[in-house]
Amino acid sequence: MKLPSLLVFLLCTGSSQSVPPNIIVILTDDQGYGDLSAHGHPILKTPHLDRLHRESVRLDDHLVSPTCSPTRSALLTGRHEFRNGVTHTIFERERLRTDAFTLAQTMKRGGYATGIFGKWHLGDEDDHMPGKRGFEEVFIHGGGGIGQSYIGSCGDAPGNRYFDPHIWHNDHFEKTQGYCTNLFFGEATRWIDRMQRDKKPFFAWIATNAPHSPLQVRPEDENRYRDKCTPDEAKFYGMIANIDDRVGDLLAYLEKTGIDRETLIVFMNDNGGTVGTKRFNAGMRGAKVTVWRGGTRGACFFRWPGTLTPKTISATTAHIDLMPTLSDLAGIAPSQAEKEQVEGRSLKLLLTHSGQPWPDRHLFSHTGRWPKGKAMEAKFANCAVRLGPYTLVQPTPQGKKAWQLYDLGKDPGQSRDIAREQPEVVESMGAAYEAWWTSILPHLVNEDAKTPGENPFKTRFLKQFPMP
Repeated sequence: MKLPSLLVFLLCTGSSQSVPPNIIVILTDDQGYGDLSAHGHPILKTPHLDRLHRESVRLDDHLVSPTCSPTRSALLTGRHEFRNGVTHTIFERERLRTDAFTLAQTMKRGGYATGIFGKWHLGDEDDHMPGKRGFEEVFIHGGGGIGQSYIGSCGDAPGNRYFDPHIWHNDHFEKTQGYCTNLFFGEATRWIDRMQRDKKPFFAWIATNAPHSPLQVRPEDENRYRDKCTPDEAKFYGMIANIDDRVGDLLAYLEKTGIDRETLIVFMNDNGGTVGTKRFNAGMRGAKVTVWRGGTRGACFFRWPGTLTPKTISATTAHIDLMPTLSDLAGIAPSQAEKEQVEGRSLKLLLTHSGQPWPDRHLFSHTGRWPKGKAMEAKFANCAVRLGPYTLVQPTPQGKKAWQLYDLGKDPGQSRDIAREQPEVVESMGAAYEAWWTSILPHLVNEDAKTPGENPFKTRFLKQFPMP
């Protein structure tokens, strides 16, 4: 008889502290690394996220993609976004290829209940929806954001705003009442509560669309910063303050129900900052949609009280490490197909054991977003290679090979190009990039995707709510 993965894990460890945790991933949209008071922000106050930061293992050099769909696809599959066919955020190039295994599918196979609340942004057509990709409970908006709509398959329900939006709930739209971030955290908490009553371990993916533009914010949240900064910053910081409040509510719920020590929380942002970077960017160069460190450094905290001892880890980690890490912490052995897919490393020993060796590796960034059919021309457009303290950067969209080299250990703000001083490093890292680029070309499966006449969320909405 084959035992469930959770039971096998418990029997093998023989320790109650090693029981696989409930897992909650919180992923914010367009909040930069610097948009936390724990990271030194001079205006923004995030007391609950600061508490999370204080009580977590903190990955201080964590690499994400320059934009949102690419990061999300890497997080959920353990491999670079281009191998998932995700090279853009619209035009069908945001769709996660259907033969990819997702973290949700792995968790479900391991006996977890799985739920997504908020932003998906990896394909809105029926066969790409999260309900077909391992998530049993689905409570999401469409496209890349509430109210967004583009030509093709990427778009939300017509007329949606951040207040009282129509949300797709499993197989139908629900007209909600309230502010989007409150709705996503509230629905996630209610679902978690049901899973607790059923004594079922859960994997909850809470992905806010805030603080992404348009800057639709509750007046009371905007008013916290109205007299301290520009009008747009006040809206942006107010949206983050609201996220912070909801994180505080979630922490209080976990403590009240007695499952705090049984639950791992991972907090992340999806790409570099936007509105707030002119005010404060933690000393980094660049922002969202760039391959400078300010566009590719993400916040990442792992909080599991009683099991993970809070500390800061300086080793370079990446979005591709999340899937193997969470499945490892859950005690779920990867299938052969998952082994072949995953490029990232499990961070389990790095999280749990001080002084764990962590060999350097090449990590690749590329903004993508090239014009249709122009992948080859974009080979050297907005791209970067990371290896140890070095980052090799070609930061312009012209597509000409003109590498710049920076030593982040000595120059974290990337202010001094040392390419001429260390040509051997440029040559070695450049050769690694050449080999990587050649390897990803066969995986760009969405470049010639057929564009539907109407986005699927609009089609479903009009079917449920026909126009008079």
